[in-house]
Amino acid sequence: MPWVRIISALIAIPLALMAIMFGGWGFTIAFSLLIFLGQQEYFQLARSKGSEPAVKTTLFVSQVLLIVCQSKPEFADAVLPIAGTFICFYLLFQPKFATIADISASVLGLFYGGYLPSYWIRLRGLDSNISYPWQLSEGCIFVLLTFACIWASDIGSYTIGKLVGRTRLSDISPKKTVEGAAFGLLSCVTVALTGAYYLHWSAWYFTGGALGLLIGVASLLGDLTESMMKRDAGVKDSGQIMPGHGGILDRADSYVFTAPLVYYFATIVLPLLPPQ
Repeated sequence: MPWVRIISALIAIPLALMAIMFGGWGFTIAFSLLIFLGQQEYFQLARSKGSEPAVKTTLFVSQVLLIVCQSKPEFADAVLPIAGTFICFYLLFQPKFATIADISASVLGLFYGGYLPSYWIRLRGLDSNISYPWQLSEGCIFVLLTFACIWASDIGSYTIGKLVGRTRLSDISPKKTVEGAAFGLLSCVTVALTGAYYLHWSAWYFTGGALGLLIGVASLLGDLTESMMKRDAGVKDSGQIMPGHGGILDRADSYVFTAPLVYYFATIVLPLLPPQ
């Protein structure tokens, strides 16, 4: 199984890097496909608990949200309440009376599966007059650094957890250990500090450490949140699209909560600091 995981990663990582470097609509299209597949897996989990969410409607408005994020990012936040209203309107006029579970599963599918991941498109679209290495845009740099931090966290926690992990982290995910989580967080912070140093951020030891902690904690929480949903649904994996990894949600759970935090770190926190 580890070799299957490694081979899948060796295929997925270059594709992800190509999409990030390409940017623009290429990145958005690739990400839209991942979000579409991930939402399908989420709704399969929701249906296994007996709810009947507005699947097609939620999938549609989520794709609209992603298009707006790429074309008119300043209007992206306005799409969420409009899309949520549209979903509730659709459920109200179905032949079968919608339940609280139906509405909740639909809105969560929009928020968890569409709105939060949409920040990756907004993050990739960032641009500034600051000169970054290799003439890369601000958005490209932040996405690459965030991905590198998440990869370091995943690899570090998985490796150390397998080798020396003894203390269970949470009953939600019995295979996760305190030792693995701690080393994953340390790996994440190390990569963030390295990036902050080479990018010449102001107070790089503070900004890099803060960013690493944000990404590491958000990545772990995303992983545990998806594990909680799978545990409630009584399944081991959300899908089988990636050999050795499971479904899209199994592989992308660490990315759901990280993008909004990194986006606001880049657009609010860093600009407040004096230039170095």
